[in-house]
Amino acid sequence: MELLDELELKRERENGEAERHRRRRDELNDKTREWVMRRDDLNAQVRALVEEAMGHRQKRDELNSQVKKSKEERDVWNRTVNEFSDRLNELKRRKLPNGTIPLSRLKRELRDLEFKQMTSVLTQNKEAELIKEMTRVQAEVRRIEQALEQDAEVKKALEELRDAKDRAESAHRMVGQLAEQAQREHDAMTELYERSDELRKQADLAQEEFIKTKMLSDEEHRKHIENILQVHDFDRSEHVRQHRAP
Repeated sequence: MELLDELELKRERENGEAERHRRRRDELNDKTREWVMRRDDLNAQVRALVEEAMGHRQKRDELNSQVKKSKEERDVWNRTVNEFSDRLNELKRRKLPNGTIPLSRLKRELRDLEFKQMTSVLTQNKEAELIKEMTRVQAEVRRIEQALEQDAEVKKALEELRDAKDRAESAHRMVGQLAEQAQREHDAMTELYERSDELRKQADLAQEEFIKTKMLSDEEHRKHIENILQVHDFDRSEHVRQHRAP
């Protein structure tokens, strides 16, 4: 009788342990599902952010390609401006009446006078004389240029130069605008990649927790099965004893 009571106590104890491990296993399985959901949700957010970032990268690359083309266009117009400017200066030189001081020399003289005014310490009289000379040279430059601009060839060359300058400036502005847009797309892309990297780290942590929880759950399940098998062994022992009893 005492043996039966002892076996029954052991059976109840094993059965209780089996139930405890089952409850713990189920709790851990719930946690496992929560970690899986969190991991999958974070990975979905990462994919969405990366997709959005790739859209900005594509726009940035397209804009950079346009920047390159606009720079090439600007460089072409800058070369054209230089060519037209040289042609205009040569045309003015040829059109000047004999004995007229070349415009290039007058402009160089004017620059020298302006530099002297800015860098020299002059008395009031000397400064007045310098300003008077500057005014005379400026007037002579304007007189000659106005006279030259009445010439049909010079007038046409001047119009072509102004048009080339306008186009060069327009192309330069376009380079700046496109470069700013490309930079904004790049900044947006960078920010999204940084956010996705942070979420990816969180997703990796969730995966680690999932693995840890799954291993604990599997261990609880193993112990539960061990206890159940032990209970079955007690039941078989009791069954054999009963059949052997007289």
